[in-house]
Amino acid sequence: MTKSILLVGVGGQGTILASKILTNGLMEAGYDVKMSEIHGMSQRGGSVSSQVRYGEKVMSPVIEKGQADIIVSFEKMEALRALDYLKPDGTIVVNTVEIPSMSVITGDEVYPEDVLQEIEKHAKTVAVDATALARELGNEKAANIILLGTIIKAMGLTQIDWDAILEANIKPRFLELNKKALQVGIEAVA
Repeated sequence: MTKSILLVGVGGQGTILASKILTNGLMEAGYDVKMSEIHGMSQRGGSVSSQVRYGEKVMSPVIEKGQADIIVSFEKMEALRALDYLKPDGTIVVNTVEIPSMSVITGDEVYPEDVLQEIEKHAKTVAVDATALARELGNEKAANIILLGTIIKAMGLTQIDWDAILEANIKPRFLELNKKALQVGIEAVA
């Protein structure tokens, strides 16, 4: 059975790196894996999404609307935008950080106050302040690896040697931080 994971965020949050590490770990575990990514205006703080599908035999990297087993959102509004992709019984993990879009920064739009409540009305939701947890570890850029840990736990992938996968994908000077971040993410999901 093919499983589908949608990662969404804003440029600069490490969404693509997290999905590449996830993909490498799944391949190492023997799964057939397909990944696709959309950058949009990612260098300017625009939307970024990555689709990872894995199983015995995966035909397409594309997740159709209503087919994602899990959505992991690195920013609240991106979670709201992606809700259409979630299966009726799927789970959405939301980093509670707010990153205002350019239209909010320029005053053309207002960032809605009830984003998380709106998401919770429509889906099983796990809210994690991954940015604050990463800050506690010493670097808020590790929020992406904390969110990766939530995927690993939620999808039952803890048996994979993630430390080895991190060692192969992370610069040595950031390795210990990211190993800790991964563990924090795994522990954040009940």
